[in-house]
Amino acid sequence: MHCFAYQDDQFPFNGFKRHRVIVRAFLFINGNLVIHKVARDDQFGKQSYFETPGGGVHEGETLEEALRREILEETGYQITEAKEVAVVNDAYNLIFTENENHYFIAKATSKTDTHFVSKGDSLIEKTIEVSPEKALKLYENMDESLVSGLVRQRELPLVRLLLDKSL
Repeated sequence: MHCFAYQDDQFPFNGFKRHRVIVRAFLFINGNLVIHKVARDDQFGKQSYFETPGGGVHEGETLEEALRREILEETGYQITEAKEVAVVNDAYNLIFTENENHYFIAKATSKTDTHFVSKGDSLIEKTIEVSPEKALKLYENMDESLVSGLVRQRELPLVRLLLDKSL
């Protein structure tokens, strides 16, 4: 399993008040990756970027239970063959939060409707299915500042490892 740690260099550090455990998936359907295009205009600034589906683990949930719930909520897909491949620790200084991101590779099966439930879900502009090579290009072309830069820093190395078959 791969482990990485990144610092928030976009916003000033004033300590952490919260530790958040997050699950994310490199979700495959018919050989393509399922990723979100996120659009935001909030305290983090106005921007758009790409991000893997996932979200916070609720108290009492296992990582895999949380992954299945989050993927269903955000994409409408049931998943199979979920395998944890990486842990990335990062932070969002502006909201005093350090994150422990658990990344999985999973395959999508049957699809139902999405049912967004969190504030973060409302930032999803659209969900797309692209080849891993296209996903790499999308991540490489993301803005390197603000939240886009933080997400790029966290996910681009993993997409490269995915393409190298190292994940």
